[in-house]
Amino acid sequence: MKLERLIAARYLFSGKQKSVVNVISWISLAGLLVSTAALIVVLSVYNGIGDLTRSLFSTFDPELLIEPVEGKTFRTSDLDYRQLLQTKGVSTVSQMASETAWITYAGNQAIVDLRGVDEGYHELTGLDTLISDGQYVLRFSDPPVFGLIVGGDIYYNLGMRLLSNTPAEVLIPKRGTTSLGHSIDEAFNVGYAYPAANFFIQQDIDQRYVVTHIDLVRQLMHYAPDECTSLALKLAPGAKVAKVKRAVSLLLASADVPLVVKDRYDQQPLYFKIFRSERLGIYIILSLIILISTLSLVASLSLLIINKRGDVFILRSMGMTPRQIRRSFFAEGIMICSIAVVAGLLLGFVVCYLQQQFGIVRMGDGNFVVSAFPVAMRAVDFLITFLLVMCISTFAVGLTVHRARIE
Repeated sequence: MKLERLIAARYLFSGKQKSVVNVISWISLAGLLVSTAALIVVLSVYNGIGDLTRSLFSTFDPELLIEPVEGKTFRTSDLDYRQLLQTKGVSTVSQMASETAWITYAGNQAIVDLRGVDEGYHELTGLDTLISDGQYVLRFSDPPVFGLIVGGDIYYNLGMRLLSNTPAEVLIPKRGTTSLGHSIDEAFNVGYAYPAANFFIQQDIDQRYVVTHIDLVRQLMHYAPDECTSLALKLAPGAKVAKVKRAVSLLLASADVPLVVKDRYDQQPLYFKIFRSERLGIYIILSLIILISTLSLVASLSLLIINKRGDVFILRSMGMTPRQIRRSFFAEGIMICSIAVVAGLLLGFVVCYLQQQFGIVRMGDGNFVVSAFPVAMRAVDFLITFLLVMCISTFAVGLTVHRARIE
């Protein structure tokens, strides 16, 4: 095999004559190089956007969420709440009561997902660190005057003002109501709260959610003091989500009502399914581009075999078999592929590193969470890209050489 590699290297790196075949060979190398680098860059940017989106969801979604399997609410007395707080890996437990609400303010109105939370909620999600305007205040005074932490889109659509004496009217349908009745008072429980702050996280969140103190929702829904729709759990540093999820699930097996534990993938199943599907789509599309790039490699090898028929005759006269000669041309194709893939991986790494460090490609002049396109490189992407390009190229080279006429 050493002789075949030497002949292949001689054909590829010969500097004595620059023929059209040499030019096409280097063009095919450049095509594979650019395709490989593009695959790395696109996957890394997609990883960065995915990480950013997950971090935005994690600002609003707790690491673990306990919900009833049937019905809408449960009471903390239905489970061993003290043991839950002492479960290994669980750092904080926060009670939540969520309802669909109708909010009116200054003649404007919106249907929102009202999330009532207790005082420890910000420790789980860090929502207080993403306030765009105002202060994270759920309750202003005692007796309670409740505050609203409003999604940015809702805030501006309702025309809210932070330093206003006008409260927002919060209306929630009465439990067990079968008809709307003849008046607002007959159909809805009505409460009042003042806009305290607004936040911008992610569009789907900004246009849906309003956060307030859990006591306001309990009052409007006539819940018991320990009644809630879910429990949010924050894990201790270093705790494994899957391990804690199993431990909590075992604990809840003895609860008086059936409860389920959801991680962030369970809480946003549609998003994560779409994310995985899009990632697979990227691999498929760029694999087709790589396959097209190998066509130039096939063309260069075919022309090389035709151009070197005189050399083939000499090699046959020296005792080389057709199989050995085919190996020589196959080795040249693999050399081109290997050089292109390694150089493409390096180029992709350099481009992604520069984007990480200097943010060369900006997001634009809009109100974005980050100023430049996020990039997150993964070792597995480099490995998969290397194997993918080499497999496609090796198949194309092998098929071309096998079908060539070596006489």
